[in-house]
Amino acid sequence: MKRLLALLATGASVVGLTVLAGPPAQAATGCSAEYTITSQWAGGFQAGVKVTNLGDPVSDWTLGFTMPDTGQKVVQGWNATWSQSGSAVTAAGVDWNRTLATGASTNLGFVGSFTGSNPAPTSFSLNGVACTGSVTDPTDPPTDPPATGTPTDVNGQLHVCGVHLCNQYDRPIQLRGMSTHGIQWFGSCYGDASLDALADDWKSDLLRVAMYVQEDGYETDPDGFTRQVNRLVDMAEARGMYALIDFHTLTPGDPNYNLDRAKTFFSSVAARNADKKNVIYEIANEPNGVSWAAVKNYAEQVIPVIRAADPDAVVIVGTRGWSSLGVSDGSNESEVVNNPVNAANIMYAFHFYAASHKDNYRATVSRAASQLPLFVSEFGTVSATGGGAVDRASSIAWLDLLDQLKISYANWTFSDADEGSAAFKPGTCNGSDFSSSAVLTESGALLKNRISTADNFPTS
Repeated sequence: MKRLLALLATGASVVGLTVLAGPPAQAATGCSAEYTITSQWAGGFQAGVKVTNLGDPVSDWTLGFTMPDTGQKVVQGWNATWSQSGSAVTAAGVDWNRTLATGASTNLGFVGSFTGSNPAPTSFSLNGVACTGSVTDPTDPPTDPPATGTPTDVNGQLHVCGVHLCNQYDRPIQLRGMSTHGIQWFGSCYGDASLDALADDWKSDLLRVAMYVQEDGYETDPDGFTRQVNRLVDMAEARGMYALIDFHTLTPGDPNYNLDRAKTFFSSVAARNADKKNVIYEIANEPNGVSWAAVKNYAEQVIPVIRAADPDAVVIVGTRGWSSLGVSDGSNESEVVNNPVNAANIMYAFHFYAASHKDNYRATVSRAASQLPLFVSEFGTVSATGGGAVDRASSIAWLDLLDQLKISYANWTFSDADEGSAAFKPGTCNGSDFSSSAVLTESGALLKNRISTADNFPTS
């Protein structure tokens, strides 16, 4: 309900409905179901259902509900296996959310069609038990004082607490924002007009600054690229956004190849930005073709360099297999869980591209999030090449999961690159419009819609 209530409070246009009834949470049994129409158009709509198990733990579950007799049909769904017979709809859990502990929730969604009016479904049940309970999300308490101001005004210096990114009030938060493309190629995309739009219209919480090391990047002009990064950190700070400094290693995939460069770079930017509260350091973008032991060795040499100048900032460590926690190399999160980096106040990177990385990757994140602090420092709505069509269903399934787990993210990319992952149509960065629908790609429109909804950061 946080997202819906926040939208209503800001006066945003939304069609919403929550299906909640019955006794208060402490007396409830069975389940609760919160149904919200997140968008609607002629003959179609998108809806979400948040299901909370209020009874005994279940290892397999099926949600059932009844569509009104107005021709409503489920066209495409995510986060569950969907089916419909007449007006009866069922959604069965998939691998990564199949188990629901007492009090656990999962978010489902679907695109539907209808004729005439579009009232809410009825008779929600979980494994045949009526969802007539109600529940207050303990991770989403009322704010006191109200969370007003920019993201950095409200949250201040961030730190890792348990498996979460937490703010100055020691409360878990989720940052949502955008990543630059390579600043050596798309510098025109990162000026006052674009960053004003990102902060004010997109309402982004962070800007990830992707500084390539190779590919005409940092190694060609260390001082010049360091100045560019610091300029973007300052621009983000002036607009109340967090700046994620990304040491964008990709080819070669072993970060140790750039170890000396990393020490030089991070020593400089950490000393220069140590007094700022908006800086997060990402020390290796996408390690690939290399063992986790080698990545860990790199991290344990670079992190002390940062800590010598900036002891408080959060550091993000890349993971094996293009920051997939090893999944893209046939492994999983256990290698990190069993052999973590020997450092405090760190998080682990997870990257995905929605058209290429689906249920088995989501299953990994769902498991790992209970044991590791994760930060999705890069993801795309398209294939792993950065191109192709937007996979809307998989993208929404991913975003719903990240929201549910309070995992922060930066989307690739806030640029006008001629590829499907870009937020803007080619040529946009030569102008001054970075917000209207006319300049947004399908990916950009989807991400702007998600990011611009209210954060409602907790302050107590």
